[in-house]
Amino acid sequence: MKIGVVGCNGRVGKLIVQELLSDNWKDKGLELAGGTARDASNAPAGCNVTDDPEDLFKKSDVVIDFTLPEGTRKHVELAATHQTPIVIGTTGLTPEDEEFLIQKSKEVCIVYAANMSVGVNLLLALVEQAAQRLEEEWDIEIFEAHHKYKVDAPSGTALALGKSAAAGRGSNLELLADYDRHGNIGTREKGKIGFSVARGGDVVAEHTVFFYGEGERLELSHKATDRSLFAKGSLRAALWCKDQKPGLYSMRDVLDL
Repeated sequence: MKIGVVGCNGRVGKLIVQELLSDNWKDKGLELAGGTARDASNAPAGCNVTDDPEDLFKKSDVVIDFTLPEGTRKHVELAATHQTPIVIGTTGLTPEDEEFLIQKSKEVCIVYAANMSVGVNLLLALVEQAAQRLEEEWDIEIFEAHHKYKVDAPSGTALALGKSAAAGRGSNLELLADYDRHGNIGTREKGKIGFSVARGGDVVAEHTVFFYGEGERLELSHKATDRSLFAKGSLRAALWCKDQKPGLYSMRDVLDL
């Protein structure tokens, strides 16, 4: 099974290549088809690099994408054209981008997840259950921290946690999210889901969902200390999606959660 990696010189792209070139996945039948990079001189050793994404899609059984939103749209278009399943871990996608994925998933299998971690996807399920069982009097706040080079905020994982919490409350995040708190903001509005963000150093990823009640507090947290877990999760998704019918899937589908 040949795996293509677009953006193979990116933070996660390099780790996916390293995993595929190691012995960890050979017994599962995976091999590296190649990768794309704007600057081939910065690409991982042992990776056949092209600057033509279409060439990579033609020779891959599955392509993994951890690039930027503008690149992901082009890659999804190529996936649909060549009937090549695609695993997407790109963050910062807009609602319009996500609608585009929904439309293209009618033509090809797409696995899209803001976070490929097994632990985070279990956390998503737990947050939805907690929000469903705890009444609206319990205030929900989401905190996330990442390294200083991350460009989008809140993180895709924080937003996914917000969507899970909103789903548990029988609503959607667009109606409940509170992203902006500065100055005299007044008292907290009942039912809102608040977000706070930290950026600094080399933090891989930390996410905590707080449920504040009267006289008690519930915290559900996940802390990533090794970025390779995202690479391993994406390869697990690639194995799963190869023989799936067209559709838009998540890691919760991959993990049967």
